[in-house]
Amino acid sequence: MGVFLAILIIAVWGGHLAYILTSVDVSLANPWMYLHILLQTYFYTGLFITGHDAMHGTVSAKRKVNEILGSLAVFLFAGMSYKRLKKNHGKHHKYVATENDPDYYTGNQNFFVWWATFMWRYLTVIQIIIMAALYNIFVWVLNIPEPNVIVFWIVPAILGTLQLFYVGTFLPHQRPHDEYMQPHKARTQKKNHLWAMLSCYFFGYHYEHHESPRTPWWQLYKSKQ
Repeated sequence: MGVFLAILIIAVWGGHLAYILTSVDVSLANPWMYLHILLQTYFYTGLFITGHDAMHGTVSAKRKVNEILGSLAVFLFAGMSYKRLKKNHGKHHKYVATENDPDYYTGNQNFFVWWATFMWRYLTVIQIIIMAALYNIFVWVLNIPEPNVIVFWIVPAILGTLQLFYVGTFLPHQRPHDEYMQPHKARTQKKNHLWAMLSCYFFGYHYEHHESPRTPWWQLYKSKQ
């Protein structure tokens, strides 16, 4: 099931992107444009969740399959390095909500300051070069209109990072850390499986994820029963 869902998410992301880049008009007066932006944002989020599950070895029982699908998912998300992400995510689970946690911000925890810090820690020069190269391939090689590339490729990726950060980092780990968040310093969404799926592929059930990192995203809802 993990492999099937991973391939499905990658395929749907790619198929929808190909369609909107070439067939949907970028116009403030086009209501379908906004719907496609929201859908592509959700598919982008699914890409990262797939990469995240691969890091925990829950996409497949075979390590190599996890590495291949996980690497592909995070590369498509934003030219990211699976190896680097996996190393940092391991630190997040080991040193959760401390100064050694690369996902955590120990300052005043203003949302935008924390998000900017979060992005800065993960952004690399190689990633910027990859994304710039892909942008130029879209525009100058494939002759895709530049507004479509910006609105349907770049904007949903940025919105996806906001969705992942807000639901999967900011809300679960922000202070104060009360007794109900221990020992993982993580809170969780209230039980509403539909909203949990729509908001971030059940990743808002974050205490449950830290309690059982080997539970794949599509099984997390069972932890709330």
